[in-house]
Amino acid sequence: MAFRSGSLMALILLVALAVSAGTCSAARPEPSGAKNLNFIRSSCGATQYPSLCFSSLSAYASTIQRSPVQLAQAALSVSLTGARTSAATITKLLKGSGAGVGAREAEAMNDCLENMGDSVEELRDSLKEMGHLKGKDLRLRVNDMQTWVSSALTDENTCMEGLPTTASMKVGVRGTIRGEIVKAVQLTSNALSLINGLSGV
Repeated sequence: MAFRSGSLMALILLVALAVSAGTCSAARPEPSGAKNLNFIRSSCGATQYPSLCFSSLSAYASTIQRSPVQLAQAALSVSLTGARTSAATITKLLKGSGAGVGAREAEAMNDCLENMGDSVEELRDSLKEMGHLKGKDLRLRVNDMQTWVSSALTDENTCMEGLPTTASMKVGVRGTIRGEIVKAVQLTSNALSLINGLSGV
């Protein structure tokens, strides 16, 4: 009888320890890395392209942490890279032999390249302004960035809309350019949304 009583006590003790361990595990604080990623995911929910937003910014989670300013800065940086990549692709296709474009198409691509150059400049100015988001001029500087990034988005859309659709331009060439510009447009749109969120900071 004593043996059974001892076994019962041991079983009760094991159950108590298991419950205690489970409680401690449930109460364990969320790792900071996970919190940073959740912050990015939640913030990206306010953008037009949330999946692209998260995938393009999650690599910078340790820098962004849970700062709306750092988040917007990273988004601007990624957007600038996208615009530069688009411009570089167009330049390469224009200079390359056998690009499959006639004089009319080449002119349209040059116009597109000019638009993307303007976009790069506006995004660069916005990124530079991010370093001065302090003090009483914060709201004014955010307004300036909103204006520049909106203009960059307009330039990118103008570039895409001006791409020739004629049969004289190889489908693959147009598809390559369009793919780069579409991504640039989406990245810039996301950056603008995150900058808009700074108005209340």
